[in-house]
Amino acid sequence: MATESAPEPSPPPPPSTDFSAVGSGPKISLWPLQQFQEFMPCITSQYKMYEDAFLKKVKDYLMIAREHPVEVGGTAAAAALLLMRGPRRFLIRNTFGRFQDEEARITKFERGLKELNQSLDKLKKENKNIILRASFGEEQLQRGRTKIRDAGYEIQRLSKSIYKIESEAADLMDDLQELPGRNALKLRAELASMASDLKQQRRELDKWIVKIAEYGIRV
Repeated sequence: MATESAPEPSPPPPPSTDFSAVGSGPKISLWPLQQFQEFMPCITSQYKMYEDAFLKKVKDYLMIAREHPVEVGGTAAAAALLLMRGPRRFLIRNTFGRFQDEEARITKFERGLKELNQSLDKLKKENKNIILRASFGEEQLQRGRTKIRDAGYEIQRLSKSIYKIESEAADLMDDLQELPGRNALKLRAELASMASDLKQQRRELDKWIVKIAEYGIRV
């Protein structure tokens, strides 16, 4: 005869969440717990999305590793080296350090170029002033050459006049030679002194004509 199974004990009733019934203790709000329960589906959905994306990246990487084992191995080796402190410092020193050196050189070149531009501007101003002075001097030289040429013409004219007077004095001296007496002798002495003076003056003028010709001015 089959024995009857003992009835399973009924589970205990759930604890009451109605804390307001407790009069002696403080009232506890259930709002944070309700908020957490409301946000749980959203958090679970976001986590699932990130998990699926991560798994997809891993699958893609495994496919790439299967198709290109050499490249992936080199990339993994490079990543492993970068994770080590020594190679990482060496790489930083030889890349960023080189970039810093190049930047310093570029800055130096820019500063040198700026100084050259300033020097060039200064030279341009000085050159402009020199050209203005040279132009003024050339103008004065042209005026001076014109004045010297005009003076040379006057010197030649005066030299010819002196030469003409010398010729007249020589003729007068010949005439006085024929006159006797002390008065004629005195006149001949005065005439000889004047002729000597005229000859000296003409020589001085001739020297100036030669000097003007040495300046390249034709008279």
